[in-house]
Amino acid sequence: MTSLDTTRAASSSDVDPASGFDPYFDPEDADLVRKAKKDLKLEKSFVYTYTERDVALYNMGIGASVEELQWIFDGHEEFAAIPTMAAVPAIPACRSLEAYYLPDFDPGKVLHAEQYISLKYPIPTSGSWIHRSTLMQVLDKGKSTVMSTHVEATDSDSGKVICESVVSVVVRGVGGFGGRIKSKLSGPAFAPNDPPKRKPDAVVEEKTLPSQAVLYRLSGDTNPLHILPGAAAKAGFKKPILHGLCTMGFSAKHILKTFGNFKDIKVRFSGIVYPGETLVTEMWKEGNRVIFVTKVKERNAIALNAAAVTLGTPGAENSTIGAKL
Repeated sequence: MTSLDTTRAASSSDVDPASGFDPYFDPEDADLVRKAKKDLKLEKSFVYTYTERDVALYNMGIGASVEELQWIFDGHEEFAAIPTMAAVPAIPACRSLEAYYLPDFDPGKVLHAEQYISLKYPIPTSGSWIHRSTLMQVLDKGKSTVMSTHVEATDSDSGKVICESVVSVVVRGVGGFGGRIKSKLSGPAFAPNDPPKRKPDAVVEEKTLPSQAVLYRLSGDTNPLHILPGAAAKAGFKKPILHGLCTMGFSAKHILKTFGNFKDIKVRFSGIVYPGETLVTEMWKEGNRVIFVTKVKERNAIALNAAAVTLGTPGAENSTIGAKL
């Protein structure tokens, strides 16, 4: 795993007596969390292999059209992956989401809360990545649990780290096992990203397809919540909902077309989107960052907030996540 923070000196609270320095060791962890962090280090890495077809399919899943051949035609001289494709393998790579260590765990009660991606290099249009995940933090909120996991993706041929992600989820109905209650993690993966108190510098509006979730799931997120009415109803929704990562992809595309390349992105999934609804991305440029909020036009409801990107072309000089305990 790459170094996540070089700004903070190690302290006694960073040291696991059994294994030495560990950036995510926390003396406040419950025993079951401490054991899970150690056990998950022994899990096998997750390998993701993809082709140019997968890139085109992902780009179409987040709304790329025939007017954007650079994203859907693999013969185009500027054919490229929209950067948020990095999130596709990050979810199955999160072994911690199989939270066997939590009492009465029900995978049907897991909600994606926040997503962060830090790009070290532009995403190749085909390749194979090796993913390694680390459980960063588990918060006992009493009636729910919040988990944050760091995922590092390495190109299997070059050995270069392509990107890093932080995936945060809420597990409803699970809690009371003890341990840390309030987060001590910081850095861009956990930034509040409050928008300025002025009109947005740019607004992009785009209607999703009624079949958008069906198309997006072909990239690998096959959660039945997004296609089966019965699964959606069980989760409390009137019909299948759009993947939060699909909404993030739409917004990322809007920023890419408006302001150019970015090298990291963070979002909070604050509301649902039904396939066929219209997404409105409001953007504020603040230096080399773009803060944004994504809303559902038909219901005037927020879908994404606490969201921002850092503008620039991904490269080896990119800063790392900088999460701190």
